[in-house]
Formats: sequence, structure tokens, C-alpha cells
Amino acid sequence: MISILTKLAQTQGFSLTHIDGVKLFRQDHSSARRPVLYEPSIVIVCQGRKIGYLGKDTFHYGAQQFLVLSVPLPFESETIATAEEPFFAIVIRLDLNIISELLLALDCTQTATLSPPKAIVSTQMNANMLNAVDRLLTTLESEEDSAIIGASIVREIHYRVLNSNQCSAVRSALSNQNNVGKIGKALHLIHGEFASDINVNILAEQAGMSVAAFHASFKAVTTTSPMQYLKKTRLHKARLLLIQDGGTASATAAKVGYESSSQFSREYKRLFGRSPIDDVNEMKQSQSELPVDPTSKYVIAQ
Repeated sequence: MISILTKLAQTQGFSLTHIDGVKLFRQDHSSARRPVLYEPSIVIVCQGRKIGYLGKDTFHYGAQQFLVLSVPLPFESETIATAEEPFFAIVIRLDLNIISELLLALDCTQTATLSPPKAIVSTQMNANMLNAVDRLLTTLESEEDSAIIGASIVREIHYRVLNSNQCSAVRSALSNQNNVGKIGKALHLIHGEFASDINVNILAEQAGMSVAAFHASFKAVTTTSPMQYLKKTRLHKARLLLIQDGGTASATAAKVGYESSSQFSREYKRLFGRSPIDDVNEMKQSQSELPVDPTSKYVIAQ
């Protein structure tokens, strides 16, 4: 696996592949704890390790483990890697259409657990999952193989996820009756309309819940309040715009829904530790730290 990844992912950050929705990630150095925002995805770690922080919870994910995120979720993460042993990961967009089809053929109720499903979980890969990932990487070496059998292997990996202890979390992303599924609807509204005048009433209506129930459920899933989540999403989006478009802080603030550029600058510095201009200049000097995946509507820093 590492030999293939070294060949296919030669540059820092994300590398596209011949298969839609499948990306490779490489980082040759450790990085300190920082805010990140992941899209709903399956993240398969092949080398190196990370530590994630979500509210009061800390979780580790390293080589031969995979991480599943059922909803777009901001948290904090640090990376442990070296030039001799880079961090390598495969990122597969979570395809809810595939999940829906597979669930029709599976008994995936997870009735044995009484705890509510989490929005983010890491799991050790078993032999079947390792085999599927190995064949996926081999397939990625050939454009023709990727076009012919790539989709079937991606489908198999979704199936392997559903046959793991991740089933509850993934199923909840589809369930209208489950709070994670309901909150997921509100999260997708936030990511699609983040610059609009969104409030808790609108989000609760989208989720089909009372304001009080929505607020409590939202915090249980994301460990933060709806408005704090919206603010973090706007700031991550602003960071992406500043890197890609090179606009001014005030113009970018307006694009992501801020009425006050000074408030935007204060909150940006509070989240990322640097002013917008200083942050972008610093990241441009170190291309490997750019938290940008140009194929995603989410801002992702692996």
C-alpha cells in the first residue's frame, strides 16, 4: 500500500485519482492541533497517525484504521508524521445512495447497543476491509481499471463499513427518525446557505423539531450550539476563499455573511490564532498546510 501511495501521492496535501469521490492525502511532517472541517466521508489511514478532539472527547486514528463521519463536522486535529514516514490516507466521499441501497439488503439495526450513534467514529480495519483497500489502491494505478472496476470496489468498501461497528453511525445519517439524521438536514442547510440570514428557528424547522429539542440534539451531535457551528463554518469558508481568490478580509467577510469586517477579523483570529492576512500569508509559504480540497464544497484539512 505504501509503495503505491508514495507513487500516486507525491505532493503534499490532496491528490485526485481516476475514481470520482476518491482522493489521496499526504503530509510529510507533524502539525499541531488546529481547527478542521471534514465532509461526510470514509477516511482510511495507511501510515502515520492523528489525534482528533471533539468537545471533551479525544480519539486516535492511525495506520490500518478508518474513520467515518456521517455528517459534516468541525473539530480539531493534530498530525504525527515525518519525511521518512509520511502520513498517508485515502479519503472516500460517503455516498448515501450506495448506503441506502446496501441497507435494503442488510439487517443493520445495531439493537445491541443502547448508546446513541456518534457523528464520528474510528475503527480498526479487519482482513476483509484491508483486502478491499489494497485492491482499491492497485486499481488506482490504472485509469482503465479505475473506470471498469473502481466503482464496484468503492461500493464494497461502503459495504465493509456497514459490516463494522460503524453501521449505527452511518445508518443514522439516513434516518429521519434519528436525531443525527434530523440534525444532518440542518447541517446541510448551513453548508449550502452559510452566507444567508440563518437562525435557530429556520434550522429547527428544517430538522422538523421544536427549537428546544433541536438545540439540545444539535449540541449532542456536534458538541457545539447551532450558531457557534454556523460561525465556524463561515470562518472555514472564508479561509478557503482567502486562499483561492486572494480577496481582502472585508470583502471576504461580506461573502460569508458577516456584516462587520472587524468582528470577522476578531473571530477569525480567535479560531485560527492569526489574523486573516497573516494566516493566509503563512499558509502560502507552507503549501503543505493549505486546508483546501478544490473538489469539495466543504473545507477539509486532513
